[in-house]
Amino acid sequence: MIDIQNVTVQFGGLKAIDSLSVQLTDPVCGLIGPNGAGKTTLVNVLSGFARVRQGCVLIDGESLLEKSPVQRVRWGLRRSFQTEQVVEDLTVWDNVLALLEQVEPPRRQQAEKVGWVLEYTGLEAVANALGAHINLFQRRKLELAKALVGAPRVLLLDEPGAGINEQEAAELRTLILGVHTLCGAQVLLIDHDVELIKSTCSQTLVLDFGRLLAVGPTLDVLNAPQVRSAYLGT
Repeated sequence: MIDIQNVTVQFGGLKAIDSLSVQLTDPVCGLIGPNGAGKTTLVNVLSGFARVRQGCVLIDGESLLEKSPVQRVRWGLRRSFQTEQVVEDLTVWDNVLALLEQVEPPRRQQAEKVGWVLEYTGLEAVANALGAHINLFQRRKLELAKALVGAPRVLLLDEPGAGINEQEAAELRTLILGVHTLCGAQVLLIDHDVELIKSTCSQTLVLDFGRLLAVGPTLDVLNAPQVRSAYLGT
């Protein structure tokens, strides 16, 4: 469970996050909002790239903000980015292995763990391909594979569905929905694709100008008048 308590992030005179308190309890949660709503800032708070002016964040009862970004990754917090962080001159296999080596000491099971996440994400056939030679959807899945390797506890997925087609989006939904069963990790999914949010997230948080606009069961949230007005433009 991600428990955000009275968190404020301020850049000069602008409050990017304004006294936000919310609990995200479901295995797959969504984070949406119009441009400038504070979504990226909140993800940066969770991953350690933005400092809070006040408040705290607990994950499963454990304080997160005391940890450095590296400590958070080793603890089990993983993040994908809107622009894939793929090392072009490494193979798909070595991209995943490089991440694994950052989060745990070398062990005999490393090859097994890398193979396991490549099998789950459907990347075994391109395991020996260089990062520069795989397509966009394979790059998206590689980001997910890197997030899954090495006992993750929370996955922050930042627009993993951007630029992919409908068939690929269906496969991505299946992969995201299977994460909690696969390894027990909680997923926070940030995406502008309302259909992806609707089909994967049972709980959704909506931000607007850094403040909590709505939170709750996804369908209820998406149908709320204030959400449709602020986010969906109706």
